[in-house]
Amino acid sequence: MLNIKQIIMSKKFIPVVLALTGATLFLAVQTQGRNDDNPKSKNEKILRSVGMLLEQGHFSPKKIDDNFSKSVLQRFVSDLDDDKTIFLQKDIDSFKRFETKIDDEIHGSNLESFYAISESYTRRLNEASEFYKTILSKPFDFTTDENIQLDGEKLGYVKTDVERNDLWRKRLKYLVLTKYSDMIDDREKNKERHSKGLDTASKEKFVYKADSTLEREARDQIRRQIDRYFTTLKNHNTSDELFSGFVNSVTGTMDPHTNYFAPVDSRGFNEMMSGKFYGIGAQLKEDQSKIKIASLVAGGPAWKNGELGVDDEIVKIGQGTAEPVDVSGYAVTDAVKLIRGAQRGTEVRITVRKPDGTTKVIVLKRDEIKLDDTFVKSAIINGEHKIGFIYLPEFYVDFEDPKGAKCSEDVAREIEKLKAEKVDGIVIDLRGNGGGSLPEVVKMAGLFIEDGPICQVKGRDERQPYQWKDRDKTVLYDGPLTVMVDEFSASASEIFAAAIQDYKRGIIVGSSSTYGKGTVQRTIPLNPESENDLFNKKGEDLGTVKLTLQKFYRVNGGATQLRGVVPDVVIPDRLELAKAREKDNPSSLTWDEIAKVDYKPWTSTYSTDAVAATVNSQVRTNTTFMKMKEKIDSIDKESDRAYSLNLDAYRLSQKQLKARYKQLEELLKLQSPLNVKNIGADEARLAADKEKTEKNKRFLNGIKDDIYVDEAVKVTNRMINQSNIALNHGAVTVPVDKN
Repeated sequence: MLNIKQIIMSKKFIPVVLALTGATLFLAVQTQGRNDDNPKSKNEKILRSVGMLLEQGHFSPKKIDDNFSKSVLQRFVSDLDDDKTIFLQKDIDSFKRFETKIDDEIHGSNLESFYAISESYTRRLNEASEFYKTILSKPFDFTTDENIQLDGEKLGYVKTDVERNDLWRKRLKYLVLTKYSDMIDDREKNKERHSKGLDTASKEKFVYKADSTLEREARDQIRRQIDRYFTTLKNHNTSDELFSGFVNSVTGTMDPHTNYFAPVDSRGFNEMMSGKFYGIGAQLKEDQSKIKIASLVAGGPAWKNGELGVDDEIVKIGQGTAEPVDVSGYAVTDAVKLIRGAQRGTEVRITVRKPDGTTKVIVLKRDEIKLDDTFVKSAIINGEHKIGFIYLPEFYVDFEDPKGAKCSEDVAREIEKLKAEKVDGIVIDLRGNGGGSLPEVVKMAGLFIEDGPICQVKGRDERQPYQWKDRDKTVLYDGPLTVMVDEFSASASEIFAAAIQDYKRGIIVGSSSTYGKGTVQRTIPLNPESENDLFNKKGEDLGTVKLTLQKFYRVNGGATQLRGVVPDVVIPDRLELAKAREKDNPSSLTWDEIAKVDYKPWTSTYSTDAVAATVNSQVRTNTTFMKMKEKIDSIDKESDRAYSLNLDAYRLSQKQLKARYKQLEELLKLQSPLNVKNIGADEARLAADKEKTEKNKRFLNGIKDDIYVDEAVKVTNRMINQSNIALNHGAVTVPVDKN
């Protein structure tokens, strides 16, 4: 991965930088005489710089015109109020005056739309945060027959305060109804336990509560939840946060993966990619509307300090000697931003309230914290054959540290350990893997093939695509290989799966297609050389833009964009109908194809085509998978409707829905668990750390009952068996390139 400075100084990007500089120059001339400390001036600078980047650097820029402006307006309003409970129709009507002006604001006009819309939003939010208390102060009647539609896309905006009040009444009634119904279930279960004498060991004896009491307690609980909701929303929706949302409405209209990051969010993105961050080593949780310590990372600053404990409530967070921030009503994610820092050794002061009620200020210095859950894990599955299992949650790399973690090297180590255990085949699980570093994908694919192109990348004005190649002829593992994917396997995962599929190196198993993200992004700072920037004399951090600059293509010429990778073996997936793929986003770039490149398919003692055809035939007639598809379809239809606010009707529908989910869970769980164990070389290391022991236990348990892992193992076994037969008969199968 190129670093930022290399990108900026590359010949291909110079026109973008010049354009950005020109935009800044224009701004500097136009804003002479203004107060540079004015937040509006800074926001206008950010918006225009982002617009210039989009027009001059985006792979396939949409014209920033009146139609673009209308889309931005619609997106921003929807992001603010997606369930249509805040704005009134007259607010939406008033926003129409900006339908054809946002493009002008991006190009240099005074910024007005954002301030008008955000002011209206804040005012309506404050109104809603008041009248819900009145609604929840009175009992609900759950015997009446009325329904509520919770899908904002199927609703229009209400026209009057009375209509909005009634909409909130129904939504709050639904929330209380769900809580009330659960309380009734708990009461009946506890009543049965009490009658059988099963609650004698409980500290609190069973007390039968009347329906009216349960209804009142349900309203009280929902009131506290809504209190928390509005407090968190108000704290989170600062002017800066709202403006970031506005800018992301602009970038998101261009394509789903071009994003604006305010400075603190930019740091979070880099942390995610590297698998590490600088913090105190504490995991936070929300408990009764309070932020508390959930656990401490062994060896981290908080663990070493010894003063911070599990269940301590965080009251304030301060940076060094600066005035601390009261985090009452903060979301956990916002509190985390305050605790984490950009540098090792910086000081954070945390005021906590101990379980005994005492308060204490704890001073900690940030240190590097590694996110172990990000890194590769492996295990062995014993059965018909000995199968190595490798789980890779993302294609991580530490950009800042050449000696930092790299997934290709970590996977190579796991393969070496599996080979030492003499496994007969390997399954690589990329389900939920949202991507990561392209160079790491190329290196990892190179572990399984001799050499050759892995994918093609084409820029906006490039006639010839660039080929990312594995140039190392050595092969670390040459045995049977199965790759698991699902609808959330995206970007780098799709490149890896496509290469394995195109080379016929292994068999891809998963849902009907992967996510379909076939675009390349780079993070571009809006003030790339701020120290020497004549137009940004203060060196203020304006944030960064993750910009779509290129597009991925398979070695067979087809894009992974939109269509994703269609597995060789398709298995019904419980999230198949979630509509969360790239193709479900209207702003996504289109699919296309370019010329294929020369590559040599893998030569093996088994045919991936033959194995896949046999397994697909078995999957189509498998009664378990047929029942799974039936249940998934029925659950999807059930969720696509209005909900009854009548207690009896609601409880009946919930009973039916729970029965379907229970049946689906039973189908997803293997009747005969897989025999899964750790690699021998890992056992001592895992046993030495209690926290890692617990995580490892959950990891192994998740594998052994997984019906999809079982199917991947069966596919691998079939390859092994076919290979053994071929070897015994002295035959070698050579796959034919049908592309």
